[in-house]
Amino acid sequence: MPTLYLVATPIGNLEDITFRAVKVLQSVQLIAAEDTRTSRILLDHYGINAPLTSYHEHNKQHKLETLLNALETGDIALISDAGTPAISDPGYELVCGAIEQGFDVVPIAGANAAIMALIASGLPTDQFCYVGFLPKKASAKRTFLERLREQTITTIAYESPHRLLDTLTQIKAVLGDERPVCVARELTKTFEEFVRGTARDVHQHFESNAPRGEITVLIGGGVVQDQAWTEAKIRAELTQRLADGQSRSEAAKEIAQLSGWQKRDIYNLG
Repeated sequence: MPTLYLVATPIGNLEDITFRAVKVLQSVQLIAAEDTRTSRILLDHYGINAPLTSYHEHNKQHKLETLLNALETGDIALISDAGTPAISDPGYELVCGAIEQGFDVVPIAGANAAIMALIASGLPTDQFCYVGFLPKKASAKRTFLERLREQTITTIAYESPHRLLDTLTQIKAVLGDERPVCVARELTKTFEEFVRGTARDVHQHFESNAPRGEITVLIGGGVVQDQAWTEAKIRAELTQRLADGQSRSEAAKEIAQLSGWQKRDIYNLG
């Protein structure tokens, strides 16, 4: 039975490809690529001469039948511009069509920006949610972020450089200045960068450093309180912090983040 191979390709550094991926790409009768010009650079680098055909967001519907027909006569491979096919890239419909017609579908492991960003972010990796590209419209983005208020796991998203600063502004406004954030930029490339810290810190960084390249945004989960703090506990904590030299405003802010109380209510305690 012919096979549809889903082959992960490098997201920047051309050396980040597996021996198996090269072997598969050398053996198939056809390679479906998101952008044939971009993919040809990689294929030429490894001496891969299989025929290329385009398969992207704008032609995937009418190209689907052509690729499924090609599978009748031999193996084909699907690759995206960079990373793993069908993850925020075309591929889902082709995979479903191949499965429905009884073809084998085999994934070939490799680079994925979301996972690479996660493991180096310093945020919890035991549970996470990948959401693809964030909404473009400000109102839709805000609505999306509001759903993360009570989420306790790490959220991973892709974002464009020219929308990043607005996104960080909204994260601060909706999730708070202290929500942990990591922005991973240009992974595996010469100017790879990780900016880690609070939403406020990361926002300040990109206010003075205009972002470029491929961007992955990671948002830490919110802190779940096992039990609301009593007023007595709040007063005790406030008294201790004031005695340690903190200002009332700063102490109230930090206690609010820990206790679930509103900052103004803590500040106004006598």
